[in-house]
Amino acid sequence: MGDVSQKTTWHRISVFRPGLRDVAYQYVRKGSRIYVEGKIDYGEYMDKNNVRRQATTIIADNIIFLSDQTKEK
Repeated sequence: MGDVSQKTTWHRISVFRPGLRDVAYQYVRKGSRIYVEGKIDYGEYMDKNNVRRQATTIIADNIIFLSDQTKEK
């Protein structure tokens, strides 16, 4: 059979709910395996070179931790 390869995809996630925001700020780190439920927001912004960029953000309503951070460190 063929080789199985994995691909990592990074997403921008915004959390506005106060309780969820505090938990996310305390426990979510780059590389954390999480499941996020929410809405997708599409927008545009001007970067520092005055170039128009598109941005996709997930507005989180719920976060489920898929890995134990203390074991991974």
